[in-house]
Amino acid sequence: MSAHTTAPAATTATRAKDPMPLNGIDHVELHVGNALQAAYYYAHAFGFEEVAYAGLETGVRDRASHVLKQGRIRLVLTGAMSSDSPIAAHHHRHGDGVKVIALSVPDVTHAYDHAIAHGATSVTAPHAVSDPHGTVRLATIETYGETLHTFVDRSDYTGPFLPGYAPRERGEDSGMLLAIDHIVGNVEHMDEWVSYYEEVFAMREMLHFSDKDISTEYSALMSKVVSNGNGVVKFPINEPAEGKRKSQIEEYLEFYEGPGAQHIAVATRDIVGTIAELRRRGVEFLTIPDAYYDEVPSRVPAVIDQLADLREQGILVDHDDEGYLLQIFTKPVGDRPTIFFEVIERHGARGFGDGNFKALFEAIEREQALRGNL
Repeated sequence: MSAHTTAPAATTATRAKDPMPLNGIDHVELHVGNALQAAYYYAHAFGFEEVAYAGLETGVRDRASHVLKQGRIRLVLTGAMSSDSPIAAHHHRHGDGVKVIALSVPDVTHAYDHAIAHGATSVTAPHAVSDPHGTVRLATIETYGETLHTFVDRSDYTGPFLPGYAPRERGEDSGMLLAIDHIVGNVEHMDEWVSYYEEVFAMREMLHFSDKDISTEYSALMSKVVSNGNGVVKFPINEPAEGKRKSQIEEYLEFYEGPGAQHIAVATRDIVGTIAELRRRGVEFLTIPDAYYDEVPSRVPAVIDQLADLREQGILVDHDDEGYLLQIFTKPVGDRPTIFFEVIERHGARGFGDGNFKALFEAIEREQALRGNL
């Protein structure tokens, strides 16, 4: 929808309830050291299908981008073509990491105007890009660190990803992973960025965890979760808290050299089967002590029949007033101890596994100790 088009009544009514409507996460773009090899890893380890490509062969001179898809998840893996590229500079500083969290919106101009009016910094104003498959509207703003949010409206587009990308059919969608559940940001000043999402995106704080909620013998952190109006976009925001030793958030901020996206949580319908297959493909996960499972039957009776399988795969269990969830976390997927993935299966629960924080962070601390970073 252009800035000069009158909004239909249904859209106007929607905005009255939610001034910044979001359809969900359109894609996540990572800047990586070698996009070709990263695409191979994500396809063969995580079961993604490559569906589109942009690079020298398509007339793009500054980068190579491989678009991977599984369920409703799109990952774009981008590498630089020259040492003086901003992509190369981003990777030089941060290592492999998330550069863009793109959000699907019904109206790019409205989303951009609302964001800028409420304090966001513009990167790219609303504009249209077209090819024979149709037109996509885009605009981009800044968020924490060097991370960006791009607003995307592809409702008039039928191509494989965006104009400028050629279709690719490499591998196949394994069907293990369905959608992005949430993306966690690690920052130095949590409340500043919670306020940013509340103002710029009209999000609301849905959960708050203090350093007393998320602590071990050695370290602690604080976290708040913000969510948009219909709950389809959820961003937990973490900051370090004072502890005896270096927390996982401090380790991330040190090795990423600033704030950034810590992990991407992806949903599945069959976490036991999925994790068994991901392990077979070479994905490594944090190790949970066997004693953790002794209390699971009393905490979450609904999973008793699955307990042996959950124990075998090292899957964590939690519950809230609305149901339960199953979750597990990979080890870092790059050379630096920064970005990783979470696999989650929800059965009504809307939380983020706060009952597992102590077990999870002790597992992370064991890995930190092995790296000499605790």
